Amino acid sequence: MKIALAQLNYHIGNFENNTQKITEHIQLAKAKGADLVVFAELAICGYPPRDFLEFDEFIVLCENAAQEIAKHCTDIACIVGLPIKNEILQGKDLFNAAYFIEDAKVKAVVKKALLPTYDVFDEYRYFEPATEFSCIDFKGKKIALTICEDLWNINDNPLYVSNPMDELIKEQPDVMINIAASPFSYTHDDERIKVLADNAKKYHLPVFYVNQVGAQTEIIFDGGSLVFDADGEMKAEMKYFEEDLQVFDLEEVENVRNKYPKSERLTDIEQIHDALVLGIKDYFRKSGFSKAVLGLSGGIDSAVVCALACRALGPENVMAVLMPSKFSSDHSVQDALDLVNNIGCMHEIVPIKEVAEAFDHILAPAFKGLPFNLTEENIQARIRGIINMAMSNKFGYILLNTSNKSECAVGYGTLYGDMCGAIGVIGDVYKMQVFELARYINKEREIIPINTIVKPPSAELRPDQKDSDSLPEYEILDKILYQHIEKKQGSKAIIAQGFDEALVQRILRMVNIAEFKRYQTPPILRVSPKAFGMGRRMPIVGKYMA
Repeated sequence: MKIALAQLNYHIGNFENNTQKITEHIQLAKAKGADLVVFAELAICGYPPRDFLEFDEFIVLCENAAQEIAKHCTDIACIVGLPIKNEILQGKDLFNAAYFIEDAKVKAVVKKALLPTYDVFDEYRYFEPATEFSCIDFKGKKIALTICEDLWNINDNPLYVSNPMDELIKEQPDVMINIAASPFSYTHDDERIKVLADNAKKYHLPVFYVNQVGAQTEIIFDGGSLVFDADGEMKAEMKYFEEDLQVFDLEEVENVRNKYPKSERLTDIEQIHDALVLGIKDYFRKSGFSKAVLGLSGGIDSAVVCALACRALGPENVMAVLMPSKFSSDHSVQDALDLVNNIGCMHEIVPIKEVAEAFDHILAPAFKGLPFNLTEENIQARIRGIINMAMSNKFGYILLNTSNKSECAVGYGTLYGDMCGAIGVIGDVYKMQVFELARYINKEREIIPINTIVKPPSAELRPDQKDSDSLPEYEILDKILYQHIEKKQGSKAIIAQGFDEALVQRILRMVNIAEFKRYQTPPILRVSPKAFGMGRRMPIVGKYMA
């Protein structure tokens, strides 16, 4: 039996696009001699559909698309994911399901048992967990088909009755197939490989795993579909961050060593880079936009975002706006211009000195006798936000936010100023990782000026300002933030690692009181195991200081 894994980029709710893409790859798999072609979890509607699932018409359109796809399944079978109605009328209205289609008919339906409710997932909000499991008979083989989480941490979830594979193995299947929508983080590829290899060894069966690829607003899917033999040896690893279709002979997977190609392993920074480029590209393409605008300060954050946007959209579609103030150094303006020249994007220079002075003038009576402080600094940032939004409105550009994760964490940013934008490009990338990204972007030639990378970070909102005036050194700050955010460690545990007690308490307090700001920021492209946004839900007025 020859099995094709179709790793595709779907668009949530775009049934015409998704159906066409699936049917085209059915024909391609057939042309390559496949007996069965496998598509991802909820491929027909795209993942995650979220509250679209509450519309009856949406579910009807899913079923209509499935019937159209079935027409193309002659001389080849397919497995495809979709939401289906719960006809039992007990529990939730829907199942997260997969159709097995053969001879243009749905021959079997498999339902997901383990419904994740952690981090970015909220499937139990919509779906009823399956409690009955059976294998699929096809071409003399028994297929144990599971959906994503049903091969992940399956002993720890109380929301279902049975462990799917422990039930399916009783029917003595010949192969496991798992269809997934497994979001990217830079640690996830190794975890995924281990989990699937462990399952192959546990049940002593070959595993065929297909993941989707592409970005759905903040969630990015990296592909990386996999094949393992019954001993848990990886036999094939498909492309990352690209669509791919490959055909595998089940007998060869079981009996031939190292026949199929494997993707080159990427470093964390390479993965983050490729994920962010894909995230920008898909946000614009799937939203119907083509051109981006961002404020370019001469600092490293905006330089990295500009470079990533140019790689995703093409430099001809990126507008960099330089907005020097009376506090901007000559080298910052020159660094920004050098980047523009290196990268070839559009640019405008809009000085803000006169605008800031106008605000000083009109507010002078109200602020009489009070010294220059954070208020005037924030006014400058908000002036820049207004100019960026004006460029966005006038020319139809989409504003990219350039705040990094370190800043987002401690509230080092101005609401309605440098925190505005439609999508946060590096809001899940710590400052020290931003430096790594800059060096990676420059690996073949200098794109980001060296001075931008080596100079001390500064918002340049007052004379001789440096980030270190307000924040701990980023090298220390990022380590403490990582322990608190990704590792969910409280102050005592972090202090026990050797960090200064007063510093830890100060940083965690800053994280806590900045929550109201993060609720008003744009969605952030998720590249870490724990990003700000839909996967991290904290109360704004909570007093708990971990």
